[in-house]
Amino acid sequence: MSLLRVNDIHTYYGRIHALKGVSLSVDEGEIVTLIGGNGAGKTTTLNTICGITPAASGSILLRDRDITRMRPYEIVQLGVVQSPEGRKIFTRLTVRENLEMGAFSRNDRDGVARDMEYVFERFPRLRERQKQLGGTLSGGEQQMLAIGRALMARPQILLLDEPSMGLAPLLVREIFDVITYLNRESGTTILLVEQNAQMALAIADRAYVLQSGYVTHADTAAALQNNETIKQAYLGG
Repeated sequence: MSLLRVNDIHTYYGRIHALKGVSLSVDEGEIVTLIGGNGAGKTTTLNTICGITPAASGSILLRDRDITRMRPYEIVQLGVVQSPEGRKIFTRLTVRENLEMGAFSRNDRDGVARDMEYVFERFPRLRERQKQLGGTLSGGEQQMLAIGRALMARPQILLLDEPSMGLAPLLVREIFDVITYLNRESGTTILLVEQNAQMALAIADRAYVLQSGYVTHADTAAALQNNETIKQAYLGG
């Protein structure tokens, strides 16, 4: 049984048909990545799963439970948690307050404290800056904070939208190392949207390629790395 299954989803922005029958699945413990050009529908897919952009038709199942028509906060409470494109941290709150916001739907104080410590262990710089305002952090630190905030919700599946966007190559490697650690060592299931297709395919188990709102390829990440069409289009030949 898949942890998450998206079945024939169609999503619109007004009259614009953004997703045209997208289907995908994520099994427990996997990293699955969505790759594709700008405007392909990658972020819209994540936002539809999270209920931010409602699906016009199709279904989204979490452990066979239909979450298609649920509100975003209800979906978060079930463990589908997104770290959004552009990070979108609370710039006027401190690092600690941002992390506490990630746990807004929880009332297990001891568990929240343990998870806060876990985030600080994974991101030591956040511990050092826990009293600092989020808006004063570097881009890399803000991305760490965005991921940490998502982890505070105890995700069953973590949706990461463009975690490397705007970061220097060294920080990109650091962020991808963290993603790999969360999956391999902590068992976190991850659905990753990433413009850097080469990096994404290097750490993923499986991948889907989106183009103009359609899934055009679905295979293991290793197979897509060796696919000549994918190489030419997304991996620099």
